[in-house]
Amino acid sequence: MIQVCTRILIVDDDPALLELLERYLGEQGFDVAGVPDGAAMDHHLAGHEVDLVILDLMLPGEDGLSIARRLRATLPTLPILMLSARGDDVDRIVGLEVGADDYLAKPFNPRELLARLRAILRRGQQAVGTAVPGGEIHVFGDFRLDTASGTLTCNGERVALTSGEYALLKVFAEHPNRVLSRDALVERLAGFERGPFDRSIDVRVTRLRRKIEVDPSAPLYIQTVWGEGYRFSPGAGA
Repeated sequence: MIQVCTRILIVDDDPALLELLERYLGEQGFDVAGVPDGAAMDHHLAGHEVDLVILDLMLPGEDGLSIARRLRATLPTLPILMLSARGDDVDRIVGLEVGADDYLAKPFNPRELLARLRAILRRGQQAVGTAVPGGEIHVFGDFRLDTASGTLTCNGERVALTSGEYALLKVFAEHPNRVLSRDALVERLAGFERGPFDRSIDVRVTRLRRKIEVDPSAPLYIQTVWGEGYRFSPGAGA
């Protein structure tokens, strides 16, 4: 169950859509604020904490991709749901590459948006360090994944992961030395959806590799098994 006080910031220059989403999400128990561009977003974030940002790709001035990059640099664990009137696979992939947790093409049903938000927030409840009874410790190389606290550390230093990156690493850690197909990964990642030609899992793997591999172009831990999927090899760095 998502807590009532969850704070959502919507960045979109469409006044009608802002009004619709503020009203609809407010009725669902969220604390919602809307701003029209990146400058207004910066001003809001300077004085308010938020739990998730809904970010339009096409904005006046600084575009959504640039804003997402900045958010990832300054607030690396803040969940981002990206919106766009363009539903091309390229836009979706680029949005995920810069750090969005999910991507939704306009027009959309508000109930679908709500479902995506709830899925992102559920994944984030563990990724932000919420204690989970019965969690486990997974060690690989200098890394330590603690699923009880929802944290990844390297030599004792915390590694910032988005909710999607944490969820993916947790799935890999729970299924070591096994080849997992893209479909199998999607099934285990609650809230993720993809079409038959969607590369979103590949993009998420690439992002995760950048954080745990010495050389992401020659990965040791998350290995590609061509034509089949991916295999997590926790002992590869020993």
